[in-house]
Amino acid sequence: MKAALFVGVNEPISVEEVEPLPLGPRDILVRITASGVCHSDLSLVDGTLPFPPPAVLGHEGAGIVEAVGEDVSTVKAGQRVISSFIVSCGECWHCRNGMAFVCAETMQFHAKPHALRGDGTHLPCLGGLGTMAETMTVDERLVVPVESDLPDTQLALIGCAITTGVGAVLNTAKVQPGSSVVVFGAGGVGQSVIQGARIAGAERIIAVDPVDLKRKAALRLGATDVVDPGDAEVAEVVKELTDGRGADYGFEVVGSPATVSATVDSVRSAGTAVVVGVMKPTENISLHGLSFIYSGKSVVSSFGGSSIPSRDFPKYVSLVESGQLDLRNMVSREFKLDDVNEAFRATAAGEVLRGVLA
Repeated sequence: MKAALFVGVNEPISVEEVEPLPLGPRDILVRITASGVCHSDLSLVDGTLPFPPPAVLGHEGAGIVEAVGEDVSTVKAGQRVISSFIVSCGECWHCRNGMAFVCAETMQFHAKPHALRGDGTHLPCLGGLGTMAETMTVDERLVVPVESDLPDTQLALIGCAITTGVGAVLNTAKVQPGSSVVVFGAGGVGQSVIQGARIAGAERIIAVDPVDLKRKAALRLGATDVVDPGDAEVAEVVKELTDGRGADYGFEVVGSPATVSATVDSVRSAGTAVVVGVMKPTENISLHGLSFIYSGKSVVSSFGGSSIPSRDFPKYVSLVESGQLDLRNMVSREFKLDDVNEAFRATAAGEVLRGVLA
């Protein structure tokens, strides 16, 4: 099978023939029909996230099950599935207590190799998945079967952008109807946060992004106001738009200590700032101790939108099918697997909301 390999920091992605490993008892073979190009993939290639090469890229995908291991019980051949980087082993304390998004076995699943390079090197796959390939071998607990007529390119987005963004609103923050929301970053995940806020009934949704294309898309997908951070002091603009208080909820979807601080500054006293963006492991978040304590603000992190895939993926599919969640307008451009380097270039340049390999 062909697969897109991360071979070194800032090196071109290599599309190569690799050999899938034999199925384990709980493994399945999935023919990939669409794979989103997420900034987390880009973060491996540009060195933001440390990950040892070589590795198969891709963690946001959809496909059709072609074969199953002898102990597989949750899916069968012929079913459509959505990949999930959120692990649910079903046995650890967190999974048994409704917090599968912080499953204690996550790294065991993510680090397991699923393919061999031509020289015999074992290849780990991003998120334990490796959706930027013609097929992927994966544990059944990293996919969710779905029954839907939605296009593959839209289903793929549910695996990361939607579950991370919409989930951050509905599961992590539990945004209330009539509230005000500010979102820093309007890429694929940011647009999902914006849509989640709209679905939750937020009255004012302020999108902050330096890219004009993304600000215009935000207005189409549910933002009531947009701000170019290069033109204004964002916290002051947010206060002007919220009767001088600041937003009830703020979402940081960039992955930068500076935008985390700006998000916290833009939230009202006793408001909630949600950190969604992934930062470099060397970076830390700073808060002014005294003023933060007196503000009564909450700062929380959201991994994978605090989602439980088996519960939330079908819900997100239903939201798309009912017209409440717009994925068609989030897919800016489709690419072939052989054009993966162009897809990454367009993502890094801010030319797409979401590029999809299909």
